[in-house]
Amino acid sequence: MFSTLRKWSHFVKFSHTLFALPFALAAMAVAARENSGWPGWRTFALILLAMISARTCAMSFNRIVDREFDRANPRTANRHLPSGQISLASAWTLCLLSGAGLILASWGLNRLCFFLSPLALAVICFYSLTKRFTDYTHVFLGIALALAPVGAWLAVRGAAVSPTEVAAMLLLALAAMFWLIGFDIIYALQDYDFDRQRGLHSLVVAWGPRNALQAAFLSHMIMWGLLFAFGLLARFRVAYLSGLLFILFCLLLEHWLARRRSLNWINTAFFRLNALISTVFLVVTVAEVAFQGGFRFR
Repeated sequence: MFSTLRKWSHFVKFSHTLFALPFALAAMAVAARENSGWPGWRTFALILLAMISARTCAMSFNRIVDREFDRANPRTANRHLPSGQISLASAWTLCLLSGAGLILASWGLNRLCFFLSPLALAVICFYSLTKRFTDYTHVFLGIALALAPVGAWLAVRGAAVSPTEVAAMLLLALAAMFWLIGFDIIYALQDYDFDRQRGLHSLVVAWGPRNALQAAFLSHMIMWGLLFAFGLLARFRVAYLSGLLFILFCLLLEHWLARRRSLNWINTAFFRLNALISTVFLVVTVAEVAFQGGFRFR
């Protein structure tokens, strides 16, 4: 049983949930600020189910539609579908069931989330097709990630969000989007030669690794500025600012590592540092909400 669970977990890169989930939980905490950041166990469980279901659906769809590219790419030839470890029918079953899981969780949250859930599924799955026709595939993936904090915020507040809350929610969503754009460009460095030979699109292919890395760095600096603006709007203080400084250090280290162009270093920059960034952001946000109590957005 554990072997099977491990296989399916690796198939959808379940560990990469550490990227989107902390932003969703941070948004949940801020949206539930009047209750010291806790929306109740039911809402929390449904948000968690929605997040895991959405990401599983998107990742399994990505593995399905990219299976021929993965088979031809030496870096990805050992993935589960190309190597036959998982059947195509099983992958489609997981994709459809997890998509239904998102809709079911959204129905349990509120009417607005339920009505928006099919649109969310379309957005998060559409990214997997974009490398076939646009250099800005990273932007589409960023938009998909940006839905995580928006969805969690709406899960708590529904249609009762104030204009200031909308501004804060959008700042956080844009920050998540630019963060993803930056580190997805770094990740795409690994497939630069393969993508160019196969006619697949990315900013790395279109602009070259050097210029693409500069774009990634600019994207991460914009992300940091948006997080700073979010903290100002939320009236966060010392803990949040300390976290932002640590996040800035991690971003600078990530780009220093990425410029070494070694596969091992790129994986370190991609996973470990970005998982740390999102986790630190969640911790300092929850700390600010817990200490400030029932502050309301005006």
